Amino acid sequence: MRLLLVKSITVTFLTLAFSVGSVTAQKKSKTANVAPLTDRQVWLKEMDKMVRPVIYNLAKDSLRIVMPKVTSIHVDNKEHRIKVQYVEVLGRVLSGIAPWLQLEGGSESEIALRNQYRTWVIQGIKNSLDSNAKDFMNYNIGGQQLVDASYVALAFIRASWLWENLDKKNQQLLLNSIATTRMFKPVFSNWLLFSAMNEAFMAKFGYDWDVMRVDYALQQMEQWYVGDGMYKDGSSYAFDYYNSYVIHPYLGTLVDIIGKKTNSYNTMFDKIRKRNERYAVIQERLINTDGTYPATGRSIVYRGGAFHHLADMAYKKILPKQLSPAQVRCALTAVIKKTLESPTTYKNGWLTIGLYGDQPNLGDFYNNQGSPYICSNIFLPLGLPETDAFWASAAVKWSAQKIWSGEDFPNDHSADLR
Repeated sequence: MRLLLVKSITVTFLTLAFSVGSVTAQKKSKTANVAPLTDRQVWLKEMDKMVRPVIYNLAKDSLRIVMPKVTSIHVDNKEHRIKVQYVEVLGRVLSGIAPWLQLEGGSESEIALRNQYRTWVIQGIKNSLDSNAKDFMNYNIGGQQLVDASYVALAFIRASWLWENLDKKNQQLLLNSIATTRMFKPVFSNWLLFSAMNEAFMAKFGYDWDVMRVDYALQQMEQWYVGDGMYKDGSSYAFDYYNSYVIHPYLGTLVDIIGKKTNSYNTMFDKIRKRNERYAVIQERLINTDGTYPATGRSIVYRGGAFHHLADMAYKKILPKQLSPAQVRCALTAVIKKTLESPTTYKNGWLTIGLYGDQPNLGDFYNNQGSPYICSNIFLPLGLPETDAFWASAAVKWSAQKIWSGEDFPNDHSADLR
């Protein structure tokens, strides 16, 4: 009975979301002389729909009760994957909405929504750190927690507001939880960056950090650079989206944090910045005229998370000169709409495992209910105010639309950035 009640509450909140703003606007858009939703309203509506079940239930200490215990049909260890899904979903959701939580101002309805989320997030984080709470999250039950802790760390790096609004007791509990993952040896792959991100969290907030973990990750990634803005993920190259899911956004964040602590990596960091720009160009060109993109490689069920890097570059306002903020906004809006439009994208309010709706065979052995929520990282530009050029500029075609409508367009060349 309690489970049904909580589910009912969740569905009710989803129904009421944006009652003041975008939902009202969407209803009115059906009538004459009323403008449709703006791109920002679309993004806010989709973000709210996606993350509300996670954040609301965590704040109410009911996430473990309500969250489905779903894993990939290819799962390797179902029991373990379910155990770790709670830190996993927390980190992935927080890392995506952190810039928006950090932002101030906006429309009356957006401010109200943000204030509600801020209240829920702080209470939810406290519940996750309270050993007496039902939603207490232990960070030491497996190597996957090294990954998941790094997304929590990334969220706090992106939004210092989160750290500043935790009391001293919970700051220390979070610090201890993230430090706990030092017990796990990272896989010899992009996982080295997860260890480094946890140390960058320590560095940002003034605690002792392990220089060697950061140095090892940076030096090894430099060895794995293969050219034209792309890295191998370990000993061999794979044509997947891990350069965007993890590698470029994590390296870019290390540049931002560690670059303020030491000048030792100046030459390397200059290269990383140029590679970030080149890969952003490649990412934008991967987005087809209708928001589709090549469905290749593992973790394809991360949906819009495939463009984590492009969204991160837009949010940080460091897009290369070839890419206008407006064209990136329009391209990412198309991706958001396409990847979330299927009627089977959600089941009882929770993301399904798939790229276009519920597609179980697309899952990987490590996927659980929390995994697909990494797609929230496509919403990073919501951390920019509505007056920023990213949102305020008129809609324009992105590269694929220009090319496939017959417009003349600059050709593309690889870049030697070793």
